[in-house]
Amino acid sequence: MQICHGKVPRARQLAGAGVERSRAARARLQWMDFYRTHGQNAALTCRRFGLSRQTFYRWQRRYHPEDLTPLEDRSHRPHRRRQPTWSPQLAEQVLRLRRQYPRWGKDKLVVLLHREGCQVSTSMVGRILTRLKQRGRLREPPRLRGAPRRPPRRRPYAVRKPRDWRVEQPGDLIQVDTLELRLLPGVVFKQFTARDVVSRWDVLEAHRRATAPAAARFLDTLQQRLPFPARALQVDGGSEFAAEFEQACRDRGLRLFVLPPRSPKLNGAVERAQRTHTEEFYEVTACSLPLAQLNQDLRAWEQVYNTVRPHQALGYLTPQQFLRRWESQRKELECH
Repeated sequence: MQICHGKVPRARQLAGAGVERSRAARARLQWMDFYRTHGQNAALTCRRFGLSRQTFYRWQRRYHPEDLTPLEDRSHRPHRRRQPTWSPQLAEQVLRLRRQYPRWGKDKLVVLLHREGCQVSTSMVGRILTRLKQRGRLREPPRLRGAPRRPPRRRPYAVRKPRDWRVEQPGDLIQVDTLELRLLPGVVFKQFTARDVVSRWDVLEAHRRATAPAAARFLDTLQQRLPFPARALQVDGGSEFAAEFEQACRDRGLRLFVLPPRSPKLNGAVERAQRTHTEEFYEVTACSLPLAQLNQDLRAWEQVYNTVRPHQALGYLTPQQFLRRWESQRKELECH
């Protein structure tokens, strides 16, 4: 088709014989106007609008100044569409079975069809179901709404960690969590693990159950074994960290921060500690089963962990070495 590049009134182009053009067509018309008013320079037009030569020439071949319809997007629908190869009787048979068993999918329905002597593929049954839904003959039954969520239990003392709570020195934040121990079939213990976020100092103690009284007793152990005072604890929303434990924190003047639901990543330090103790102690050590002896083994491992094991996060220092260095640096700053 030969294209005429003569001037055409702008209003006539935009109106397009009374038809409002799409935004894409108006943009392509701007390409053609720029191309025509700048000496038909295709390279300049492509640089101006950020087009490839192939794209510009494709639309330039379609363009006609008196007919802007070719500038509209064309339908990409194929000229020939695949026609259904199943019979109306088969479609009715699938519809009947699906209405009888509304939650069964194509895999189960094809088994029922085979029982009725109808040899059909699973994919064809799926296409039949899709066609029935598109034509409105098959409607999915409504799903029941889930039970309403209970409002979060109000804590008398524990709160979310404030954004302005600064963790700068040992004891500013200690994360506490529990680990389930199954050393033998039918024998279950609960290990309370506490980790100081700054120094990586850990305190471990096993109990028969993870209850609030047990957590309160672990709080006594934690304060006895920490080589520095604790300012705040961070726990998840487990019931073992409520009631007596919460009251014990209040009596001791310890801040207690509770995590939001389903957010163990916020307690990542102690979560990583649980993996370390599992891999480096329980998986390689023959632990004693009586609880008292198990706690003795745990105390020995805790001593190794805090005073012998190098920590990559501390520059391969032990938590004990880190605390000594931190204390010396603090004294130097006070002197200056």
